[in-house]
Amino acid sequence: MPTVSSEELAAAAGVNSAKLRKDFSYLGSYGTRGVGYDVEYLVYQISRELGLTQDWPVVIVGIGNLGAALANYGGFASRGFRVAALIDADPAMAGKPVAGIPVQHTDDLERIIQDNGVSIGVIATPAGAAQQVCDRLVAAGVTSILNFAPTVLNVPDGVDVRKVDLSIELQILAFHEQRKAGEEAAAADTAVAPAARRQPADKGPDGDVPAVMPA
Repeated sequence: MPTVSSEELAAAAGVNSAKLRKDFSYLGSYGTRGVGYDVEYLVYQISRELGLTQDWPVVIVGIGNLGAALANYGGFASRGFRVAALIDADPAMAGKPVAGIPVQHTDDLERIIQDNGVSIGVIATPAGAAQQVCDRLVAAGVTSILNFAPTVLNVPDGVDVRKVDLSIELQILAFHEQRKAGEEAAAADTAVAPAARRQPADKGPDGDVPAVMPA
């Protein structure tokens, strides 16, 4: 069976191997000296601690371009998340299959949440509709929300919200690009400066460097 040593894992993660072994011990995972950790069992233990070993039904509200893209994302199932329902306020969308799942109308939101035992909701609506959708999700029993709408949601205590703002992520990348450009410019200036200092001084008519500039 494949194994991995704490030193290999620590090098990949950029942490101290002793600290890594201590952290794993909190999971109840103890490697075998000279052998390492059973990879499959270690993955299971970490997944269990993250809550990824059970089925998490999720509803996506707002099936526009972004909502449809999320519905078609194949990474949810591999991490333990099942798209239980797609919900949209447009009557024309009702019954239309997206990623093989028929879209349901928001009038049935509460029933859908209860029937599927949903505790995680994804909001991909326009900003103006997001708070109302959020309130209905919370009232129906949803306690965790992933918000893609470009607005801040107000929720009661006990409800967790994660906001995904793509423009902020781009701003962060732009900041790093600007910083890299500044570092490159500074490096170029540093390289030019010694060359400038090596330029020959002006010489007099006989080739000598005049000690005193003529008046």
